[in-house]
Amino acid sequence: MKLRLLVLFMVLCLCCGFQHGKPALTRWVITSGCSLKVDGSTNVNNFSCVIANYSRPDTIMVVKGGKPFVQLNGHIKLDVQQFDCHNPVMTADLRKTLKSKEHPYLVIRFVSINKYPENGTRQAFTKGMVHIELAGVSKQFEVAYKVVAADRGVLNLVGSQQVNFSDFNIAPPRKLGGMIKTNNELNVVFDLKIKVIE
Repeated sequence: MKLRLLVLFMVLCLCCGFQHGKPALTRWVITSGCSLKVDGSTNVNNFSCVIANYSRPDTIMVVKGGKPFVQLNGHIKLDVQQFDCHNPVMTADLRKTLKSKEHPYLVIRFVSINKYPENGTRQAFTKGMVHIELAGVSKQFEVAYKVVAADRGVLNLVGSQQVNFSDFNIAPPRKLGGMIKTNNELNVVFDLKIKVIE
């Protein structure tokens, strides 16, 4: 009798454990109005280049539960030729520096986020891991996120991270025989509009 009760107790514990530990799957559908901005500087001035109105209907799979972080699986793929630095010469230089002919896309692959935005929270800050692929080189970075809840089921996810040209084996561009030198550091900011589908 005791053996039967023990077996029954273990089965109940296992069943309850599976129910509580079952990951919850959510989809983040990227909608129109997204953008990516790169801010940099030279020894003469600052510059800002942007890919505006990114609107490919990409989907990021979100797995909540089972780990101390939230798993993400998805990516955005941006056309390097769409960069606009608001100056034709600078735009052409950036596209050439990023080897746009050989490697036409900048890809951001989403790996994880430390904390899922809670329902009812208007604004939150967290961090997460991404892989950035540029000029044929992929590097992992920890990105700082600001998450803003808009209408019901809609999130605005803004990620920012400093990267270097040298992270991707790229030499910063120089002009006028080296008199104008671009600094190695760049600040990358991507702004995603997301529809949450439970």
